[in-house]
Amino acid sequence: MDRRHIHASSVLAFAALCWMAAAILPPSAAGQAPANPQQSTPLPQSPPSQPPEPQLQEPPAAVSHYDRAIFQKPIPSDQLAFLNRFAGSAAKNVVRDKQYRKLMRSVIPDCIFHYGWDTPLPDALEKVLTGSPLPVEIRDARYVLASGQSGPFLGGRGFMWMDLQDGLALGGFYFHPTNGEPTPTVTIFSRQVKEKSLLMSQLPPAFVEDLRRCSAESGVPPVTTRYFITGLNEKILLEHDEDYCAPAGSAARPPLEVCEQMNADAADVDLNAAYYLEQTHHATNATAWMIVGQDQVAWLVVRDRTCRAGPNPLRCRIRMTREHTHAVIHPHPPPAPRLSGGSPPPSL
Repeated sequence: MDRRHIHASSVLAFAALCWMAAAILPPSAAGQAPANPQQSTPLPQSPPSQPPEPQLQEPPAAVSHYDRAIFQKPIPSDQLAFLNRFAGSAAKNVVRDKQYRKLMRSVIPDCIFHYGWDTPLPDALEKVLTGSPLPVEIRDARYVLASGQSGPFLGGRGFMWMDLQDGLALGGFYFHPTNGEPTPTVTIFSRQVKEKSLLMSQLPPAFVEDLRRCSAESGVPPVTTRYFITGLNEKILLEHDEDYCAPAGSAARPPLEVCEQMNADAADVDLNAAYYLEQTHHATNATAWMIVGQDQVAWLVVRDRTCRAGPNPLRCRIRMTREHTHAVIHPHPPPAPRLSGGSPPPSL
């Protein structure tokens, strides 16, 4: 596709999964990615917050809005039963199994993914699973997780998650893009999902819990650019709808100024990703630099000016940013054509 030179907005923190080792990036509240030498001046944003204490809080869970109906064509459980024999086996051994490889390729979208260069998405995931010594986990005799940290470049990490009972399958990929998009990124994918927009809370609670658990274990901040590649071979925004000020398990809520800043950062990250997806037409292998349009810059100026005048500037910024992100994701349809003479078309 055409490559366009654009500015990439900085991403304040990256998500954590089991396959994201804490050694990849030093833990910090901001989780700032290394500067891209080709990157130009980013969109104007509010000054970054001061980092909290080194002890990171357990990532919160969004209120679940899971609807199993978003997953089409679940896999019959008898076709997944063979996965039980891989419990505790190294992922590198599982990915060599012909039956597992066939299953994996049947649930991963058949699209091209830009991992350093254009490659089929199943091949990109296989690159990070091949050679992985991490054991396959089977939780509650139901949820199977095979993960790998052996991506050959760009900090590639990946996993495959399956629900043996409901026949659901989700994969994930993490790396540091150098193609002009926000970085680092987490991309979740499934051929079974064909939605046009997604919130994290719409995914299965067990899947979300596994991500949260791995995040807490690895001690990495949860805010990052998140995408979802669907069975329609489209890359869409996987929107943050967690409240980082909500208590998480036994962990105490972080200081209000810290968690509200995290909510604001998540809103900014989602808006940047929405702009990028709009400008690259949701291509799964987009390689364009983000265009900073004058309307975007003007909107940021209006947002900041409006929120400075209110009683709670940060909450105002979060609300306005979320509303604008939804407007980018769900643009208003064009007005209906009018008949000659200025009369509206008849109702059907």
